[in-house]
Amino acid sequence: MTGPVLELRQATKAYGGVPAIDGVDFALERGEIHALVGENGAGKSTLTKVMAGVVSLTSGQMLVDGREIQPRTPLEARHLGVAMVFQENSLVPSMTVAQNLFLGQEKYFNRLRGIYIAAQQFLQSLNFDVSPTATVSLLGAAKKQMVEIARAVLHNAQVIIFDEPTASLTPEEKKYFFDLVLELKRRGVSVIFISHALEEALLISDRITVLRDGKHVVTDMTANFDRARIVQAMVGRDLSQTVYGRHKETVRPRGPRVLSVQNLRMAPMVKNNSFSIFAGQITGVFGLVGAGRTETFKVVSGVLKRDFFHGGEIVLNGRPVRFAVPAAAVRSGVAYVTEDRKVEGFFETMSIARNVYMGFLAKMGGKRPFMLRREAASIGESWIKNLNVRAISKDVKVIELSGGNQQKVVVAKSLVQEPELIIFDEPTRGVDVGAIAEIHQLLNRLADEGRAVVMISSYLPEILALSDRVLVCRQGKVVEEFSALEATEEKIMYAAIH
Repeated sequence: MTGPVLELRQATKAYGGVPAIDGVDFALERGEIHALVGENGAGKSTLTKVMAGVVSLTSGQMLVDGREIQPRTPLEARHLGVAMVFQENSLVPSMTVAQNLFLGQEKYFNRLRGIYIAAQQFLQSLNFDVSPTATVSLLGAAKKQMVEIARAVLHNAQVIIFDEPTASLTPEEKKYFFDLVLELKRRGVSVIFISHALEEALLISDRITVLRDGKHVVTDMTANFDRARIVQAMVGRDLSQTVYGRHKETVRPRGPRVLSVQNLRMAPMVKNNSFSIFAGQITGVFGLVGAGRTETFKVVSGVLKRDFFHGGEIVLNGRPVRFAVPAAAVRSGVAYVTEDRKVEGFFETMSIARNVYMGFLAKMGGKRPFMLRREAASIGESWIKNLNVRAISKDVKVIELSGGNQQKVVVAKSLVQEPELIIFDEPTRGVDVGAIAEIHQLLNRLADEGRAVVMISSYLPEILALSDRVLVCRQGKVVEEFSALEATEEKIMYAAIH
């Protein structure tokens, strides 16, 4: 067959009369890898959700193999050969990996052992190190993403849409993923690839389409793009030299010691971990997946509990603490901004204002048992303006926002608590190039105000651009510390691996 495998003509989707995408034309050729890029709120997710049957067009046409269709559910889209791996995972947490893989494809009679064997063989063929018998709720973000990818491939779709597929993957896992995408292309599968990592789009795609403010800006062969041209098209101005900046030439002096951790243990992920955090600095924390970075700071913030015996000591502002729940940490001035915003970061059916107000109530504890509508609206409007959250109104449900604006709501929910120690876990994951600059400015401003800022990140340029000091984790503990003046990508990576 000739012509595009999938095409959108003058596609428009409006919410409350406000278009999320406006008259977009898009064509996907057979067996091509097509990168879709743009700022948060540019319409990337809305456009692909139309293709995947999650939302329906307000006006315009969608064609598959030259035939006009309008899928009303993801199942209908899957039957038409279109599958999507969503930015926020859509797995069933209480089921095993194998059960999630074959969900919707079960036979009338199922033998669990047979499902596990088939899943094991399939995962091994993709080089994915995930146990088919593991319960999904116990998996980390990276392995959940692997299961999502595997499920899309298993359905034998002719079009697969990946929304931020590499955000949770290590460099080695990314290589496996890129090899998998190239193998899909060799099989004749068409791939749409949404990524905020522009280098990945330039590396793997055949063509690139840029959206801005819900409208199509440009589509061209990847060979005709470089990073500067993509950024210019995305934001209408040149940010290529300012997003991550140059290597730091000065660092902020250490303020008072805010946090001291000695011999912290939480089997099996945290092992005799010791370090300190100081006021007025950004402390970058780097490590590969499984290094115990996130688990360590979840213990500090009361999300997880350290070992009861020989669990070590946490000293906050000179006072030993053991937080049983996050609320106690919040009231002591510790805020944790999660890496998994959908599961842990916000109440998806609540409005922006109410989400931010819930953070405020957590700080107040029992002093404010009831929600005051006028106060919630006032606080919500203030933080929407402070963090430039792009939304139709403060009453929009958070689940309806783009990924980057959801992240800003999660940050606002923590900052409204006026914490002294703020832990950001992958603060720019799934965030576009324009919003990255805004979040970086926010982190720098918080440190300049004298607060202790911890930034956990798996992206080395971000660590080097923002950190005053860098802690490197390996096998459950901090193994190396660098000043930003002496840190290099080579030194940090060597410490993380060897």
